[in-house]
Order: sequence, then structure tokens, then C-alpha cells
Amino acid sequence: MDLSFSSLFSGLVISSIGGGMFLYGKSSGKMLILGVGLLLSTLPFFVSNPLLLWGLTAASVVPIYTYRHSL
Repeated sequence: MDLSFSSLFSGLVISSIGGGMFLYGKSSGKMLILGVGLLLSTLPFFVSNPLLLWGLTAASVVPIYTYRHSL
């Protein structure tokens, strides 16, 4: 477990984004956004490397962007 500033700050930012996405997905009934929000909320508990955390975050947001722009 890494307790460096970058790791803690990255986890806080990504968890906050995930919490917002989860609440939005729940209120609007969009399951893709709800699932990605849940993933982003819990991801910092399992990944301590900040670069890997940001990379996984970017990879999990791409399906939402792709789905939204394909409509």
C-alpha cells in the first residue's frame, strides 16, 4: 500500500468522479454509467500505482464516450 501524496490524491479524485457517475447513472437509469461509476469508486482500493490508476480510469471511460457519440 502506497501512501504517497500522488497516490492518495489520485484515489480521491478518481473516487469522487466515480461517485458522481454512480449517482448520475442511478438517477437516470443508465446502467453503463452506473457500472463505470461503481468501478471507479472502488478502483483506488485495489490499485496503488497512480499511473496505472489513471490509465485504468481512462480505459474505463472510453466505452461511455464511444457509446454516447455513436448515437
